[in-house]
Parts: sequence; C-alpha cells; structure tokens
Amino acid sequence: MLTIIYRLLCAAAAVLVGIELFRQNDVKNKVNAAIVIVPLVLRALMII
Repeated sequence: MLTIIYRLLCAAAAVLVGIELFRQNDVKNKVNAAIVIVPLVLRALMII
C-alpha cells in the first residue's frame, strides 16, 4: 500500500515538473526541470 502511494506521489510530482518544463521560457529553468524530472520518473517506475 505504501509503495503504491509513493509511486503515485512521484508520478504526480513528475507530471507537475513536466508541465513547468514546457511552461518555462528560460533555458536555465528548463534544464533545472529536466534534471529534476529524471529521478522522479525513475522512482515512479521503481528503477532506482
């Protein structure tokens, strides 16, 4: 049960960061969002 909640939280955070990734115009903010989204997606998929 806790694993499912953890995966859902990671997926939700990844979606929110992904939305901000496409909403931003500054390249610096886009790079920062891309760096943040990679570990979130990997955690949601339980790869790391």
